Amino acid sequence: MTRILVINPNSSGGVTAGLRAALAGFSGVRFDCIDIPEGPATILTEEDVARAGLHVADRIKADPGADAYVIACFSDPGLDLGRSLTAKPVIGIQEAGILTALARADRFGIVALGPKSIPRHMRKMRAMGVLGRLAGELDLGGVSAEDAGTSDEVFARTVEIGAHLRDMGAGALVPGCAGFAPRRRALEEALGIAVIDPVQAACAMALGAVQA
Repeated sequence: MTRILVINPNSSGGVTAGLRAALAGFSGVRFDCIDIPEGPATILTEEDVARAGLHVADRIKADPGADAYVIACFSDPGLDLGRSLTAKPVIGIQEAGILTALARADRFGIVALGPKSIPRHMRKMRAMGVLGRLAGELDLGGVSAEDAGTSDEVFARTVEIGAHLRDMGAGALVPGCAGFAPRRRALEEALGIAVIDPVQAACAMALGAVQA
C-alpha cells in the first residue's frame, strides 16, 4: 500500500489529530501523520520557519521508505531542502492549496493566523506567479494553530473574514494553516464558496504523483 508521511512541523498533537481525521476519507493509501515535539506550538516567525525546515529535513531523511512526503504547514518550511534530499514527491500545503484553488475559481483568498505570516505568504505567491489571481489575504490577529480548528470564537471570526474575502472577489478560500482542517466543511457551508483544505489538497497531489 502507498504510504505518505505527513509532517506537522509544530508540536501540537491536537493539530496532528485533526490532520488524521481530515485524511480518513482517503482509501488505498496510508498517511503517517507526525508532529515535531521540539518545535513551537504554532509556527509564526521567520525563525520558527527556518528551524522547522531543518526538522522537516531530518524527518524526511529518517524515513526513506515513504512513497511521498507532505509538509503540513502553510509556510512550506523545508520544501526546497526536502526536495533536494529525495527523488520522491515532497509537497507543501501552501503550493498545493493555492494550485487547487486556482482549479476551482478565477480568484482566491487566504485567511492567515496572524499578520506576521502574510509577507512570507506573499513572497511565496510572488515566486509562484499567482498574485494576479489573489483577491486578498486577511489575518485573524494572531491565533494558535490548534485554536484554528477547535475554537468557536476563532471559527466565527474566520467566517467573518472569509465573507469579506468573498466580497472582495474570492471564489475559493484557502485557510492558511493546517490547523483549520477540521473546519473545512463548516466554512464552506457558511460561506457558499469553495473552501480548500490545503492538507487534503497536498495529500491528493502527493498520491497522484505517486500513482502517475
